[in-house]
Amino acid sequence: MDQTEVKGQTGNWEHALIRELALGAITEQRRARRWSILFRSVAVIYVLVLSAFYLSSQWEEGSLSSETHTALVDVDGVIGSDPQASADSVITGLRAAFKNDKTKAVIMRINSPGGSAVHAGYINDEMFRLRALHPNIPVYAVITDICASGGYYIAVAANKIYADKASLIGSIGVAMDGFGFVGTLERLGIERRLHTAGTHKGFLDPFSPANPEDAKHLQVVLDRVHQQFIDSVIKGRGDRLKSDPALFTGLVWSGEQSLNLGLIDAMGSSGFVAREVIGVENIVDFTHREHYFDRWAKQLGAAAAKVFMNPIPALR
Repeated sequence: MDQTEVKGQTGNWEHALIRELALGAITEQRRARRWSILFRSVAVIYVLVLSAFYLSSQWEEGSLSSETHTALVDVDGVIGSDPQASADSVITGLRAAFKNDKTKAVIMRINSPGGSAVHAGYINDEMFRLRALHPNIPVYAVITDICASGGYYIAVAANKIYADKASLIGSIGVAMDGFGFVGTLERLGIERRLHTAGTHKGFLDPFSPANPEDAKHLQVVLDRVHQQFIDSVIKGRGDRLKSDPALFTGLVWSGEQSLNLGLIDAMGSSGFVAREVIGVENIVDFTHREHYFDRWAKQLGAAAAKVFMNPIPALR
C-alpha cells in the first residue's frame, strides 16, 4: 500500500468522525429544544390550572354572596406591612364588604397586639369614611384574645365594641425602643466612626452616647403621636369613656375591666353579635388574604421566568 492510499483512508476516517460528531450535536440540540417546549407547555398549563383554582376560591370566599349576610373582616397579628394585617389588606376587605348590597352589617374581628400607628390610622380613617358613606351598615368590633395599641386604634372606629371577659384591651400609648452598645464597643476595643452631614443625622445611633437634646426631641414626637391616638379614642368612644387618669397611660385591662371603663360596650363573640345584635346569623368572610395558590403562582412564576429567559437552542 502506497502513501497515497494510506493518506486517503486517514482522511476518510477523519471526515467520518467529524460527520458523526456533527450529527450527534444536531440530535442533542433537537432533543433539548423538544424538552424546552414541553416544559414551557406544562408550565403554561399549570398556571392556567392555578388560575382556575384561584378564581373558584375567590368565588367560594363569599364576596359574591347573593343572600343577606353579616360581613366579617379579620385583623389578625401585628399591624404593618405584613399582608395579613396591613392597611391595604384590611381596607380591601372592608370596601368589598360595604360594596356588597347584601351586607347587613360588618364585624371587624380583631386579635392584634398593635403595630404601626400609620397603618392603624389608615384603617381607622377608612372605617369612619365608609360608615359615613353607608350609614345603614353598622360596624361592630369583636375582640378575641388581645386588642392593644394599634389594634384598639382600629376598634374605636366601630359603632360598638364587643369582647370576651378575658380579652386583653387597651395599651393606649406609643413606644419606640432600641439598644445602646457604647460600653460594649469600648470593652471590645472597637472605635465607632460615624460621619454625617447634618447636626442630627446620627439621631438615635445605637453605637453613640445618648444625646439629651435628641431624646427631648423624640419625646415631643412620641407625645404628639400619643395625642393623635387619644383624640381618635375620644372621637370613637365619646362619653362612653369613664373619667380615669389611667386610661391613656399604656396599661391594658381584661374585658371585664374594660367594660367598666367604657373601653368596650358589651361581652360577646362574632357569632353572638351576628345572631343577637345584627339579627343575621349568616356570616360571610370578606377578609382579604393572600391565597396559597398566590404563593404557589409566585414561586412558579419565578421558576418559569428563568426558563423563558433562556433562549431555545438553535442550529447554527
